[in-house]
Amino acid sequence: MAHITRKFIAAAFVSTILSVSAHAATLNIHNGGDPTSLDPQKISGDWENRIDGDIFEGLVTEDPKDNPIPGQAASWTISPDQKVYTFKLRDGIKWSDGQPVTAQDFVFAFQRLMDPKTAAQYAYLQYTILNAEKINKGEIKDLTQLGVKAIDDKTLEITLENPTPYFLNALMHYTAYPLPKHVVEAKGDQWVKIGNIVTNGPYKPTEWVPGSHVSMVKSDQYYDAKDIKIDNVNYYTLEDQAAALKRYRAGEFDILTSFPADQFDWIQKNLPGQAHVVPFLGTYYYVLNSTKPPFNDKRVRQALSMAVNREVIGPKILGTGELPSYSWVPPGTANYGEPAYVSWKDEPYKQKVEEAKKLLKEAGFGPDHPLKAQLRYNTNDNHKRIAVAIAAMWKPLGVDIELYNTETKVHYDEMQRGEVQIGRAGWLADYNDPINFLNLLSTGVEMNYGRWSNKDYDALIKQGNEEIDLKKRAEIYKKAEQLALDDSAAIPIYYYVSQNIVAPKVQGFVDNIQDIHRTRWLSVKE
Repeated sequence: MAHITRKFIAAAFVSTILSVSAHAATLNIHNGGDPTSLDPQKISGDWENRIDGDIFEGLVTEDPKDNPIPGQAASWTISPDQKVYTFKLRDGIKWSDGQPVTAQDFVFAFQRLMDPKTAAQYAYLQYTILNAEKINKGEIKDLTQLGVKAIDDKTLEITLENPTPYFLNALMHYTAYPLPKHVVEAKGDQWVKIGNIVTNGPYKPTEWVPGSHVSMVKSDQYYDAKDIKIDNVNYYTLEDQAAALKRYRAGEFDILTSFPADQFDWIQKNLPGQAHVVPFLGTYYYVLNSTKPPFNDKRVRQALSMAVNREVIGPKILGTGELPSYSWVPPGTANYGEPAYVSWKDEPYKQKVEEAKKLLKEAGFGPDHPLKAQLRYNTNDNHKRIAVAIAAMWKPLGVDIELYNTETKVHYDEMQRGEVQIGRAGWLADYNDPINFLNLLSTGVEMNYGRWSNKDYDALIKQGNEEIDLKKRAEIYKKAEQLALDDSAAIPIYYYVSQNIVAPKVQGFVDNIQDIHRTRWLSVKE
């Protein structure tokens, strides 16, 4: 009965939205997972980024092609040593309650991000800022020692630990969004609730029904409001991709952010020109809990990795042409060149399987003594198909896999708490630089779900972070990547392609390498 009621409510809500759209331009987006928060310092997923990127804006923001352009900052200068950035804020920028956005709001936000009490999972993405890491790890208690200073209401100075070639790109990330100091101080953790929340982006949220949708309206306080064509946006939670496709075909959704891969041929024939499948900066991978037997044994990790037949996953299991991944950093990543690869990349698959069997036998496993393990993935048709296929690939090795799936929010919470033997994960670049991928294998990073740890790797990452020469920096990072691959730190499976379906009436949707499509650049042609 509860399911019927929920469906009835959802249908009624969609009916209401569609009736509103006759009077105002409305965009209905299938968003996949359920957001954990609207607070940009409490989120971690691409489905949450889509929402927060519409309601907040940093010093720097994205153009339709995901290039950095001025956001809340009108301009900036960079010191000769490339360590001090000085930003001039736009005239007249306001929060959605009409209060001015000031340099102090950015200082407040960065200090809160690094405050250990906030427990922001992604704080490390801004460790390039002076003293950020030491503050976040509790080594410096005084938040004012962070290299973010308000010179006056409209001037912000950010000092870095070292020159950082991707820093402007990092400022597009939601960890660099300002927060309304006056509201957070007044409301505490309740500031982010509908009715309390104040935002500075093109849109402001008006409703959030967990498990169903987040609704927002155009903010009349946004500096570019006159040029924004869409008045209302609704982001729908729905992890059932087949159901999402049906609702798209019924006209309930205007954009799908993913679709069942086995329907790709049908979509191309029956919805010509509506599928957007292009390469983008991301890696689909499995982690192995290297802190617990048997996955603390490199031989076991390598055997499982070698036995994954990556060549069939993109073209046959998914059918959308994902390329096999034998590196940790995707090819085409800026400031890097060709990535490092596993040493056995070009061996015939049969040879890989035979070597994998030998490695498992050395580790004490085989048909007479099977390796039994649980493989976790978040509920999704494509993840299930891949998990079933890989479990079958491992079967000839004497590996007995139990499949276990949960909704996205639960899955990643359990992964971060280390409640996993083998777990499915994916990483979509926050900014176009190799360190964004390499950091995932650093000791102590919350997104290092497999808990792999190597002192030499950590030292190389630190050395690379301090290197000014981009060519030398890339060489150091590549040594680190090779070390991780040689130790089978994780199992890269394929490089992502973005999978969107966009209704013909939606204008301004531009494919880009990071699959970022802010609503402010879109319009709806009825």
